[in-house]
Amino acid sequence: MRAARGLATLDEVESGDHVCQLLETAETAGERSRAFVADGALFGDKVVIVGADGGSARRLPDTPAPVLIDPARLEGSLLAAVRREAENAGREGFRALRILRHVTADRTGAHPDSMLQSELDLEEFAADSGAMVLCTYRPADWDPPTLDQVTCVHPHHVGSRPAAPEFRVFRTGEGHWTVRGVIDSAGAAAFGAVLRNLVAHALVVRLMCHELEFFDAAGMSALADAARYLPDRQVIIEGANETVRLCWQLSGFAAPEVPVVISP
Repeated sequence: MRAARGLATLDEVESGDHVCQLLETAETAGERSRAFVADGALFGDKVVIVGADGGSARRLPDTPAPVLIDPARLEGSLLAAVRREAENAGREGFRALRILRHVTADRTGAHPDSMLQSELDLEEFAADSGAMVLCTYRPADWDPPTLDQVTCVHPHHVGSRPAAPEFRVFRTGEGHWTVRGVIDSAGAAAFGAVLRNLVAHALVVRLMCHELEFFDAAGMSALADAARYLPDRQVIIEGANETVRLCWQLSGFAAPEVPVVISP
């Protein structure tokens, strides 16, 4: 069972991990991530570097060169590109795929929703394929709401955990997403953005909430709004405690026009 956790160093990255690494202003992805790339040669993994500075592409003698992907020059989606590399890695005899993604605001110019969707795609890809994905962000380059959205869909982080938001949404099975932590007014906007992206790509979104510690009125309102985002979709909440179920009813959200099913 996949679980959220913090990593002391990049040496602890395992198969299926989707890791968020926040850089200091003066740091580069290469400086902080060189060990992650070098471990690819050590363990026989195919290394793919997306948008990172060249310093992280240095390799040990007699080892395969990393594949470099410039997101600005992709004709299709990043997900399609990494899936192709995963297929090639199996044929080429590599153990697994190891992806370093350095996301810079000046390179992408992307809308926050497309940024979030790309991270959800990579989260699903890592969980389903066993690939190791390390995403690096420099917080000074991003507005706080966008950074909140992308960090909350990384179940793993290296070093200190981002202070906000206080919840994580991550893939734990076919069609299942686990919600862990606290969803209050500080994280409601990010939670709503995640759900809108999920319902846009699935007829039924199943959220496993056994590890949800607290869910306030702002979070419930964000859930209801996201569920109504597309009228033909449904959100199923599993594992919600009795307090959450009661508050949902008392808040007036247990209505036919809100396509949410909450079960124990």
